[in-house]
Amino acid sequence: MPSINATIDTPDGACPVTLHTPNGTGPWSGVVMFPDAGGVRPTFQEMAARLAGFGHAVLLPDVYYRDGDWEPFDMGTVFTDEAARKRLFGMISSLTPERVAGDAGAFFDFLAGRPEVRGDRFGVCGYCMGGRISVTLAGLLPDRIAAAGSFHGGGLVVDGDDASPHLLADRMTATIYVAGAENDKSFTTEHAETLEKALTAAGVTHTVEIYPAGHGFAVPDNVPYDEEAAERHWIALQELFETALPS
Repeated sequence: MPSINATIDTPDGACPVTLHTPNGTGPWSGVVMFPDAGGVRPTFQEMAARLAGFGHAVLLPDVYYRDGDWEPFDMGTVFTDEAARKRLFGMISSLTPERVAGDAGAFFDFLAGRPEVRGDRFGVCGYCMGGRISVTLAGLLPDRIAAAGSFHGGGLVVDGDDASPHLLADRMTATIYVAGAENDKSFTTEHAETLEKALTAAGVTHTVEIYPAGHGFAVPDNVPYDEEAAERHWIALQELFETALPS
């Protein structure tokens, strides 16, 4: 799939992005793909290209741009290497709801100004921390998001956290799809039930389910990658965006 490199000015600086499109001239519906905790890397470039092949203009941002030219993580060892793990979690914690909302507003403005993109409401999808970001943004920027997908996302229901995404349900207008992982302490079956109840009470069109696979099932360079679950996620994502994004 064709792609271009660009830089988007955000409230906090310049964010490098790639924009992946189908073959042809478009215009296509716009989607922002948020990576997992490991950030943008070749695996996510390939995933963004695959999503573009479904008929979307897919923006992949370097969410850690505030850290400058940061050293990539080895996803096979990052959670067992104490120094790398500490660096990773420090970068994750820097992505506050206020920051990701400011970034997303700039991303959507960029997409709205591109000739390859149609409509003024967009899709978002994310993995691991990117899943939390996607659902959070559906609540913080409801006028700009038509569909949000979260895959093995953690922290969607956090007791005692006023920024917990489930507390934003009554602000959401997007169609929400959440696929958790089994035996995942960051999104348990109890969390799924709480999120389901919140979305139902708010009248949000949604699906919340748990895949029979481990945390990281959709991302090929994650140790728990599960090919069957990953293919299921692609089907769900395609259906979500086909039905909910502007045509």
